[in-house]
Amino acid sequence: MKYRAGWGVAGVLVLLVGMPVVAGGRLPERVATHWSAGSGGPDGSMPLWAAALFPAAVWAVVVLGVVLGRRFAGAGAWVAGTLAGVGVGLTGAQASVVRANLDRDDWRQAGSVTGWVAGVAVAAVLAGLGGALAGRRAGAGEVRAPSAGPRLEIPDGERAVWLSRATNPWLQLTGAVLGLVALGGALAGLAGLTGAGWTLAAPTGFAALAVLACSTVRARVTARGLEVAFGPLGLPVRRWAAEDIESAHAEHRTPAQAGGWGYRINGLGTTVMLRGGPCLVIRAKGRNFAVSVDDAERGAALLNSLVARRG
Repeated sequence: MKYRAGWGVAGVLVLLVGMPVVAGGRLPERVATHWSAGSGGPDGSMPLWAAALFPAAVWAVVVLGVVLGRRFAGAGAWVAGTLAGVGVGLTGAQASVVRANLDRDDWRQAGSVTGWVAGVAVAAVLAGLGGALAGRRAGAGEVRAPSAGPRLEIPDGERAVWLSRATNPWLQLTGAVLGLVALGGALAGLAGLTGAGWTLAAPTGFAALAVLACSTVRARVTARGLEVAFGPLGLPVRRWAAEDIESAHAEHRTPAQAGGWGYRINGLGTTVMLRGGPCLVIRAKGRNFAVSVDDAERGAALLNSLVARRG
């Protein structure tokens, strides 16, 4: 069974923000968020909005760290294990905070969370071990590209270049809306209208940049290899030298197979999914990378020819 990290990441984010928001009518304006190790009573608090957004920001940082680690360190059981363990731990901690503050007039009256903390810790460890096991099985079943693919004849002395581009208007719209929300929060903070302005602007601004970066992609094949540029400005850019590419082929993939939209990582490898259909798939340094662009067959054929020529 394939590990769908994207749905899990989104689900944890919804729970972290949604639990205190849904129960907001039964919670005090400030909620207890820290308890004394000695007495077990509450000794620290946050505004309700901060208690909802702070764990979500921590989760976003963890996910970003896992994505970067996966990018530079490669796949491994640690990816699934980290996401599962931290996700369960944060969600359980948020549930314990909401439960302890429920129907209290003041945060100092919050109940104890000692038993919940122990239970959440055990659940987080078990989830981490289970996620690591699932990640190991998914990695073992990774699909490998065929050793030989179509080739494009290139006359001696001539150079060939292939360029393709794809855009997802819905991701662009989502990124634009998030950007407006972030701008509104920043302006509210500057104007002193609310202290929550900057807390709202930071995570939504980061989310807007991440979504916009995955809304447009441009792939280019030259004698040097493959270059994939992200976002409306063509930044950031990933490059694979021709000598590092083992093979290339075109493959039909759907968002369900990739695990969602945008930059996805699962048992198939890494997929930049902007629309279902043909994808250019390469095998480089023992890893698979796919990008959904038009005319993928010609791009794969040219890459295979360049790889053969280098060989």
